[in-house]
Amino acid sequence: MLSAKPTIVANSNTRGSPCLTRLPRPRYTADVSLFKSASIVSGFTLVSRITGLMRELLIASTFGASALTDAFNVAFRIPNLFRRLFAEGAFSQAFVPVLAASRQQQGDEATHQLINQVATLLIWALLLTCVLGVLGAPLLVWAMASGLQQSPQGFEVAVVMTRFMFPYIAFMSLVALAAGVLNTWKRFAVPAATPVLLNVAMIAAAWWGGPWLGTLGVPPIYALAVGVMLGGVAQLSVQLWALRRLGMLPRVGLSWRAVQEAWHGEGPKRILQLMAPALLGVSVAQISLLINTQIASQLTPGSVSWLSYADRLMEFPTALLGVALGVVLMPQLSAAKAANDTAKYSDMLDWGLRLVLLLALPCALALLVFSKALVAVLYNYGAFSAHDVQQTTVALMGYGVGLLGLVAIKVLAPGYYASQDIRTPVRIAVAVLVITQVFNLALVPYLAHAGLALSIGLGALVNAAWLLLGLRQKGAYIASAGWGRFVLQVLAACVVLGAWLWWAAQYWDWTALHATPWLRVGLMTGVLVVSAVLYFVSLTVLGLKLRALLRR
Repeated sequence: MLSAKPTIVANSNTRGSPCLTRLPRPRYTADVSLFKSASIVSGFTLVSRITGLMRELLIASTFGASALTDAFNVAFRIPNLFRRLFAEGAFSQAFVPVLAASRQQQGDEATHQLINQVATLLIWALLLTCVLGVLGAPLLVWAMASGLQQSPQGFEVAVVMTRFMFPYIAFMSLVALAAGVLNTWKRFAVPAATPVLLNVAMIAAAWWGGPWLGTLGVPPIYALAVGVMLGGVAQLSVQLWALRRLGMLPRVGLSWRAVQEAWHGEGPKRILQLMAPALLGVSVAQISLLINTQIASQLTPGSVSWLSYADRLMEFPTALLGVALGVVLMPQLSAAKAANDTAKYSDMLDWGLRLVLLLALPCALALLVFSKALVAVLYNYGAFSAHDVQQTTVALMGYGVGLLGLVAIKVLAPGYYASQDIRTPVRIAVAVLVITQVFNLALVPYLAHAGLALSIGLGALVNAAWLLLGLRQKGAYIASAGWGRFVLQVLAACVVLGAWLWWAAQYWDWTALHATPWLRVGLMTGVLVVSAVLYFVSLTVLGLKLRALLRR
């Protein structure tokens, strides 16, 4: 059902320059596909994050926070850095908008040809990258975390695991290609579910592989590297199966002639043109991660691991909310732009931003008020001591400050990518990188590793605000009516939620309950259930119509 509302759209004047005309703006109240799609992605992502948390819990209780766990986290971070740089970063940001526009304007057959060309170029590029990565592993480890040399064994173990896991980037880059195709065809379930396979493989490796390697005199931490590789193979296999069922399995050209033809294709050229600024933008984020890891490696041993454990908890809300919304909105926004449907484009952004505030703000509040309880219940077992709980807690609180920004970026950035405008987010990212390092200089001397987390959080808030301002200034996003009332309703409900969580955090000594783990887990479950009920009941009492918002 459509309801008219005034909006501003661009027309051309006699001199060819844009002018603004006020026209009725349609409101898309009956289209529930976005919410259903986001729910599917979020549901499978929840399973992925739960199994990921189980993985981290097992690693924490088995290996604790030591030089060897720092070595694994650094080694695993290196292929992940390249994966985020090329696969989920620059490549996806350039590939999905071009793919969606190709399908919208040229049809499935031409789009399949584009997929074949891109897959051919990608596979050859990945082969070269993996060879160079394996050969250059010592240099990469030194560049990422030279502080590991405080423990010679830690540095050596990190180099060995980097060499073994570096081909993981190839698996995950091809997974990103497959996921882009599946998401464009609105097949969201398989890409969202496959990360579970990595977690299952690593859990099995830590549970069975670690002890077995220990009996052979090999450091048990190597089992985690084996789990990573098995997980990568499993994820790629499932995605290729899904593409085959869809009829979009790429046909990869292995000859030099096929590579040349793919290189000169119009679609790949456009993707490469978009990837250049996108690569710079993603590089900025990864440079920030590289700097933070380098700084953390110079601090107290265990600092890299404390940040990693806190980051794992942060991935729950960022993935369930931000990634899910971003994955769903990117192809939809791209299609709306290709169809020149500016009203629908703006409405989808508005809907996404409202969900960000509605769901991310209470999560951020929980990370600030209830963080120690969360860390204690999830990690405080085996080798993970009360000291580790405290150090991970302060890092988690630093991340929590910027949670709203981290989630909002996942919605705002696709607004630029869908328009094939990647330069603007890149310029913003470069500026935010500088700002983040200024925060590091001010905070790390006093807060150590927690200062690194807080700098990232503050930088994310600046980034999100800047992206939002840019969309508003160029008229791409026009806020719908009712935002003031909506913000007040959410803030009031958060006050009620915050009071409850603060009381629960103070009433029980969550670390002291270490001796009764099941009681502690039960209390945590009860507190979180009451929190959810209290928050949404408060919103309902305050007059917020949740069903209408979700169905918008």
